[in-house]
Amino acid sequence: MDSLRHLAAHLGLDLLAVCLLTFAIYYPRHRRRDLVPAYLALNVALFTVVAALAELGGSGGMALGFGMFGVLSIIRLRSDSVQHEEVAYYFTTLVLGLITGLPHLAFGLAAALSAVLLLVVYAADHPRLLARSRRTVVTLDTVHGDPAALRADLARRLGEPLHWTVMEVDYVRDLTVVDVRYREPEPGTRPVRTVLAGTETGTEAGTTAVRTGAPAWESV
Repeated sequence: MDSLRHLAAHLGLDLLAVCLLTFAIYYPRHRRRDLVPAYLALNVALFTVVAALAELGGSGGMALGFGMFGVLSIIRLRSDSVQHEEVAYYFTTLVLGLITGLPHLAFGLAAALSAVLLLVVYAADHPRLLARSRRTVVTLDTVHGDPAALRADLARRLGEPLHWTVMEVDYVRDLTVVDVRYREPEPGTRPVRTVLAGTETGTEAGTTAVRTGAPAWESV
Protein backbone atom coordinates (compact mmCIF):
# COMPACT_ATOMS: atom_id res chain seq x y z
CA MET A 1 0.00 0.00 0.00
CA ASP A 2 2.86 2.39 0.82
CA SER A 3 4.50 1.66 -2.51
CA LEU A 4 1.22 2.33 -4.29
CA ARG A 5 0.84 5.70 -2.57
CA HIS A 6 4.45 6.49 -3.41
CA LEU A 7 3.84 5.66 -7.06
CA ALA A 8 0.65 7.73 -7.11
CA ALA A 9 2.54 10.72 -5.67
CA HIS A 10 5.21 10.40 -8.36
CA LEU A 11 2.54 10.13 -11.04
CA GLY A 12 0.86 13.27 -9.77
CA LEU A 13 4.21 15.06 -9.79
CA ASP A 14 4.86 13.90 -13.35
CA LEU A 15 1.46 15.04 -14.59
CA LEU A 16 1.85 18.41 -12.90
CA ALA A 17 5.31 18.93 -14.37
CA VAL A 18 4.42 17.92 -17.92
CA CYS A 19 1.21 19.98 -17.88
CA LEU A 20 3.17 23.04 -16.75
CA LEU A 21 5.72 22.41 -19.47
CA THR A 22 3.12 21.88 -22.18
CA PHE A 23 0.27 24.26 -21.33
CA ALA A 24 2.09 27.00 -19.39
CA ILE A 25 5.35 27.23 -21.34
CA TYR A 26 5.27 25.51 -24.74
CA TYR A 27 1.81 26.15 -26.16
CA PRO A 28 1.48 29.86 -25.21
CA ARG A 29 4.79 30.52 -26.95
CA HIS A 30 4.63 28.28 -30.04
CA ARG A 31 0.87 27.66 -30.54
CA ARG A 32 1.41 24.26 -32.11
CA ARG A 33 -1.43 22.04 -31.00
CA ASP A 34 -0.33 18.90 -32.84
CA LEU A 35 2.69 18.49 -30.56
CA VAL A 36 0.72 18.86 -27.31
CA PRO A 37 -0.68 15.29 -27.30
CA ALA A 38 2.72 14.02 -28.46
CA TYR A 39 4.45 15.55 -25.43
CA LEU A 40 1.81 14.34 -23.00
CA ALA A 41 1.58 10.81 -24.40
CA LEU A 42 5.36 10.41 -24.60
CA ASN A 43 5.84 11.58 -21.04
CA VAL A 44 3.13 9.42 -19.48
CA ALA A 45 4.12 6.39 -21.56
CA LEU A 46 7.73 6.71 -20.48
CA PHE A 47 6.68 7.14 -16.85
CA THR A 48 4.65 3.94 -17.09
CA VAL A 49 7.49 1.97 -18.68
CA VAL A 50 10.09 3.18 -16.17
CA ALA A 51 7.84 2.50 -13.19
CA ALA A 52 7.07 -1.01 -14.49
CA LEU A 53 10.68 -1.88 -15.28
CA ALA A 54 11.84 -0.61 -11.90
CA GLU A 55 9.79 -3.35 -10.28
CA LEU A 56 11.75 -6.00 -12.18
CA GLY A 57 14.89 -5.45 -10.15
CA GLY A 58 18.28 -6.04 -11.72
CA SER A 59 16.98 -7.20 -15.09
CA GLY A 60 14.94 -4.05 -15.47
CA GLY A 61 18.00 -1.82 -15.88
CA MET A 62 19.15 -3.41 -19.13
CA ALA A 63 15.60 -3.52 -20.46
CA LEU A 64 15.20 0.15 -19.56
CA GLY A 65 18.37 1.02 -21.47
CA PHE A 66 17.23 -0.75 -24.63
CA GLY A 67 13.79 0.79 -24.27
CA MET A 68 15.24 4.29 -24.01
CA PHE A 69 17.39 3.68 -27.09
CA GLY A 70 14.28 2.67 -29.01
CA VAL A 71 12.28 5.69 -27.83
CA LEU A 72 15.00 8.16 -28.80
CA SER A 73 15.48 6.54 -32.21
CA ILE A 74 11.87 7.17 -33.27
CA ILE A 75 12.09 10.93 -32.75
CA ARG A 76 12.74 12.60 -36.10
CA LEU A 77 15.42 15.03 -34.95
CA ARG A 78 16.30 15.99 -38.54
CA SER A 79 12.76 16.61 -39.68
CA ASP A 80 12.00 20.12 -40.91
CA SER A 81 8.55 19.87 -39.34
CA VAL A 82 10.06 19.78 -35.84
CA GLN A 83 12.19 22.76 -34.92
CA HIS A 84 15.19 22.57 -32.64
CA GLU A 85 13.43 24.25 -29.74
CA GLU A 86 10.61 21.73 -30.05
CA VAL A 87 13.17 18.91 -29.89
CA ALA A 88 14.32 20.44 -26.60
CA TYR A 89 10.77 20.10 -25.28
CA TYR A 90 10.78 16.46 -26.43
CA PHE A 91 13.86 15.71 -24.39
CA THR A 92 12.49 17.57 -21.39
CA THR A 93 9.31 15.48 -21.44
CA LEU A 94 11.49 12.37 -21.66
CA VAL A 95 13.63 13.34 -18.70
CA LEU A 96 10.60 14.32 -16.63
CA GLY A 97 9.10 10.90 -17.26
CA LEU A 98 12.38 9.24 -16.28
CA ILE A 99 12.91 11.21 -13.08
CA THR A 100 9.39 10.93 -11.76
CA GLY A 101 9.00 7.33 -12.90
CA LEU A 102 11.79 6.01 -10.68
CA PRO A 103 9.94 4.79 -7.57
CA HIS A 104 13.11 4.51 -5.47
CA LEU A 105 14.01 8.15 -6.01
CA ALA A 106 12.96 10.37 -3.11
CA PHE A 107 9.87 12.44 -3.87
CA GLY A 108 11.52 15.69 -2.75
CA LEU A 109 14.54 15.11 -4.98
CA ALA A 110 12.33 14.24 -7.94
CA ALA A 111 10.31 17.42 -7.39
CA ALA A 112 13.46 19.55 -7.12
CA LEU A 113 14.97 18.10 -10.30
CA SER A 114 11.70 18.57 -12.17
CA ALA A 115 11.52 22.19 -11.03
CA VAL A 116 15.08 22.79 -12.27
CA LEU A 117 14.18 21.37 -15.68
CA LEU A 118 11.10 23.58 -15.97
CA LEU A 119 13.01 26.70 -14.91
CA VAL A 120 15.78 26.03 -17.44
CA VAL A 121 13.32 25.52 -20.30
CA TYR A 122 11.31 28.57 -19.24
CA ALA A 123 14.42 30.77 -19.28
CA ALA A 124 16.11 29.26 -22.35
CA ASP A 125 13.00 29.62 -24.54
CA HIS A 126 11.90 32.97 -23.16
CA PRO A 127 10.74 35.37 -25.90
CA ARG A 128 12.92 38.18 -24.52
CA LEU A 129 16.10 36.11 -24.76
CA LEU A 130 17.86 37.13 -28.01
CA ALA A 131 14.49 38.37 -29.18
CA ARG A 132 15.76 40.03 -32.39
CA SER A 133 17.96 37.14 -33.54
CA ARG A 134 16.49 35.23 -36.47
CA ARG A 135 17.40 32.48 -38.93
CA THR A 136 16.03 32.02 -42.41
CA VAL A 137 16.90 30.60 -45.82
CA VAL A 138 16.88 33.31 -48.50
CA THR A 139 16.85 32.90 -52.27
CA LEU A 140 18.46 35.97 -53.86
CA ASP A 141 17.76 36.93 -57.46
CA THR A 142 21.43 37.61 -58.12
CA VAL A 143 24.89 36.08 -57.69
CA HIS A 144 27.38 38.08 -55.64
CA GLY A 145 31.07 37.47 -56.27
CA ASP A 146 32.08 39.79 -53.44
CA PRO A 147 31.26 38.78 -49.82
CA ALA A 148 30.87 42.45 -48.91
CA ALA A 149 28.21 42.88 -51.59
CA LEU A 150 26.42 39.76 -50.36
CA ARG A 151 26.49 41.06 -46.80
CA ALA A 152 25.10 44.42 -47.92
CA ASP A 153 22.32 42.74 -49.88
CA LEU A 154 21.34 40.58 -46.92
CA ALA A 155 21.45 43.58 -44.62
CA ARG A 156 19.21 45.57 -46.95
CA ARG A 157 16.63 42.80 -47.13
CA LEU A 158 16.66 41.42 -43.58
CA GLY A 159 18.73 43.33 -41.07
CA GLU A 160 22.21 43.02 -39.64
CA PRO A 161 23.74 39.70 -40.80
CA LEU A 162 25.47 37.80 -38.01
CA HIS A 163 26.50 34.69 -39.97
CA TRP A 164 25.58 33.17 -43.28
CA THR A 165 26.32 30.11 -45.40
CA VAL A 166 25.91 30.01 -49.17
CA MET A 167 24.03 26.79 -49.83
CA GLU A 168 23.58 27.00 -53.60
CA VAL A 169 24.72 29.19 -56.50
CA ASP A 170 22.92 28.93 -59.84
CA TYR A 171 24.62 30.91 -62.62
CA VAL A 172 22.07 29.78 -65.20
CA ARG A 173 19.07 31.25 -63.36
CA ASP A 174 21.21 33.87 -61.57
CA LEU A 175 20.15 32.72 -58.08
CA THR A 176 21.88 32.37 -54.71
CA VAL A 177 20.44 30.39 -51.79
CA VAL A 178 21.76 31.55 -48.42
CA ASP A 179 21.21 30.24 -44.90
CA VAL A 180 21.53 33.38 -42.82
CA ARG A 181 21.43 34.30 -39.14
CA TYR A 182 20.60 37.96 -38.67
CA ARG A 183 19.44 40.56 -36.17
CA GLU A 184 16.16 42.30 -36.95
CA PRO A 185 16.14 46.10 -36.93
CA GLU A 186 14.63 47.76 -33.89
CA PRO A 187 10.88 48.41 -34.09
CA GLY A 188 10.12 51.58 -36.02
CA THR A 189 13.30 51.42 -38.10
CA ARG A 190 14.06 50.13 -41.55
CA PRO A 191 17.25 49.53 -43.55
CA VAL A 192 18.33 52.14 -46.10
CA ARG A 193 19.92 51.39 -49.44
CA THR A 194 23.00 53.39 -50.33
CA VAL A 195 24.91 53.32 -53.59
CA LEU A 196 28.62 54.05 -53.69
CA ALA A 197 30.53 54.03 -56.99
CA GLY A 198 27.68 52.17 -58.66
CA THR A 199 27.67 49.33 -56.08
CA GLU A 200 24.97 48.80 -53.47
CA THR A 201 26.47 48.99 -50.03
CA GLY A 202 25.80 50.65 -46.72
CA THR A 203 27.33 51.39 -43.37
CA GLU A 204 29.75 49.07 -41.60
CA ALA A 205 26.88 46.72 -40.84
CA GLY A 206 25.67 46.98 -44.43
CA THR A 207 22.65 49.15 -43.58
CA THR A 208 21.64 52.29 -41.80
CA ALA A 209 18.54 52.10 -39.64
CA VAL A 210 16.33 55.20 -39.73
CA ARG A 211 13.03 55.96 -38.11
CA THR A 212 9.97 55.14 -40.14
CA GLY A 213 8.75 58.21 -41.99
CA ALA A 214 12.19 59.80 -42.24
CA PRO A 215 13.51 60.43 -45.77
CA ALA A 216 15.77 57.75 -47.21
CA TRP A 217 19.23 58.88 -48.31
CA GLU A 218 20.79 57.56 -51.48
CA SER A 219 24.28 58.78 -52.28
CA VAL A 220 26.07 58.32 -55.57
